[in-house]
Amino acid sequence: MQPSAPRGSLTPLVTPFRDDEIDYDAFARLIEHQVAGGSHGITVAGTTGEPGVLALDERERLLEHAIETVAGRLPVLAGTGTADLRSTLRLTRHAEQAGATALLVVTPYYLKPSQHGLVDYFTRVAEATALPVILYDIPGRSGVALSVETIATLAELPNVVGVKEARADLEHVSRVIATCGPGFAVYCGVETLCFPMLALGGAGHVSATGNVAPREMAEMAEAAFAGDWHRARTLHYRLLELNEVVFADTNPVPIKTMLGEMGLIEPAVRSPLAPLLPETKDRVLGALERFHAHSPATTAS
Repeated sequence: MQPSAPRGSLTPLVTPFRDDEIDYDAFARLIEHQVAGGSHGITVAGTTGEPGVLALDERERLLEHAIETVAGRLPVLAGTGTADLRSTLRLTRHAEQAGATALLVVTPYYLKPSQHGLVDYFTRVAEATALPVILYDIPGRSGVALSVETIATLAELPNVVGVKEARADLEHVSRVIATCGPGFAVYCGVETLCFPMLALGGAGHVSATGNVAPREMAEMAEAAFAGDWHRARTLHYRLLELNEVVFADTNPVPIKTMLGEMGLIEPAVRSPLAPLLPETKDRVLGALERFHAHSPATTAS
């Protein structure tokens, strides 16, 4: 039986820091915020979690802490991709041993492999685990894109169950869904396109905005799955400004700034990322204030 992929809003959590070390107490608060907000799952060490500045052992401990804190209440996607196959295999095997639900494996960054190189890479990763594997296509970060043909080839592997598409190209998404079929899960990784991708038949979203607005992001997916397109569209426009300011600076700096304002974390990032400039911070927090003015209170307990 082919492994299944979770559906809905699978929030990619930020990695909170205090004094340049991972703040596990704050991380637990973020997880409880997701549970209380009705998220359908969490993602650990996705792009929003700053995996590029985490050592491999930090990524392993972070995942272990997430799985322990979740205690079976939500699916846990483990971001295990790196630029190096050996490191990816290490994180992949650890994720399976730790009890992750599925894997999110990014295209190797900086190296710009060929499409046949990507097929070989992802095949080796998939063959190293029994867990469901979700490909992560984010050419703006990695410098290489997965073609529809490459995704379709990899979808033939029994445990490659989906792809996260972090590119603003709905034609490409349509072709992936048409080629791979409705059983292949396609997730949105572009915040402003979560609703359109649901309308195309997407399986949900892995959206940084879910850190700040877990309930609304989950409800938008649920409304779409139920065919309540008016409700889903209404939530899309309610979230639009928030989704836009996520990228007022490099993700996750704006998200961490908002979470800091909400009292959930210290808004610290690791270099070379840097805090928001004052004018950008005003824009980001203004959007958060307007969002909360029309939403139930969302603060730390």
